[in-house]
Amino acid sequence: QVQLVESGGGLVQPGGSLRLSCATSGIRFSMYTMGWYRQAPGKQRELVAAITSGGSPNYADSVKGRFTISRVNAKNTVYLQMNSLKPEDTAVYYCNAAWDPYDYWGQGTQVTVSS
Repeated sequence: QVQLVESGGGLVQPGGSLRLSCATSGIRFSMYTMGWYRQAPGKQRELVAAITSGGSPNYADSVKGRFTISRVNAKNTVYLQMNSLKPEDTAVYYCNAAWDPYDYWGQGTQVTVSS
């Protein structure tokens, strides 16, 4: 059974930091491109960051220089370090695992940036 379990969300003040984790099981983790997506109320889900099986990252322009995606294959886990958080980063953050034709999602974790 495939499971992607996100953790690390919460309430943080503007300028603060959070580290999201996505622990996976049931997949050949090292073969998958891992991604973090987010969805704010009333908006479409958008890609925040992704990291290939080879470790190459890419980021949405809105988070470049503030967020860092990383993976530890030995732990079957992907991380998203979020610094200098802004109110507009408020959303539900979802973990995604993709390796054609397989595509899996986590249940999401809420991130709220507010003073």
